[in-house]
Amino acid sequence: MSRTIIMSLGGSVIVPDKIDVKFLRNFKNVIGKFVKKGYKFVIYCGGGKIARDYQKAASKVIKLNNEDLDWLGIHATRLNAHLMKTLFGNTAEDAIVKDPTLKIKFNKKILIAAGWKPGWSTDYDAVLLAKNLKADTIINMSNIDYVYDKDPKKFRDTKKIKNISWREYRKISGSKWKAGLNMPFDPVAAKKAESSGLKVMIIGKNLENFENLLDDRKFEGTIIK
Repeated sequence: MSRTIIMSLGGSVIVPDKIDVKFLRNFKNVIGKFVKKGYKFVIYCGGGKIARDYQKAASKVIKLNNEDLDWLGIHATRLNAHLMKTLFGNTAEDAIVKDPTLKIKFNKKILIAAGWKPGWSTDYDAVLLAKNLKADTIINMSNIDYVYDKDPKKFRDTKKIKNISWREYRKISGSKWKAGLNMPFDPVAAKKAESSGLKVMIIGKNLENFENLLDDRKFEGTIIK
């Protein structure tokens, strides 16, 4: 595995209901352990429940369009990214990346990124940043541990998929992005990842599993390519 790891870190693991301090502490320790081994990390933060709470609250007061919803979500990702930047301190670059297409300063061990503009998820932004940094793989860590053949929340007889092509994945995911969509990887980002020749690993939030992946050992999850 490349020593520069691009991560799309779901808001669902940063703020599942409230901020998950235990997860953040353990995540920081794992990242620190692999930084000492020579790895560098790009961590693209999602919005999580903070984004949904703001979107729901505003929607109860006025009628919102998709752009309004997206901007609330984007600012939630930026708040989460600032939290992450604060946790890593001087190990991380001072600037949080908001535009993944610009020239990126990445001299330190960790780079934190957040949402860019309406219409795109942080998954999509992570794809653009991976292209920018000439990386070929994104690790997607969220509360979804595998790609399934159908929605496991609605069906009991779902099957885990360990390897899937982008074409087959997009048949499951559909083709449209909307704010708050709960898919392993955003459908619009999937199309972009496919055309960019990127591989995405869906791994859930188990940090021991994450370590196995980084150490090139057997891990639980789905590889999309």
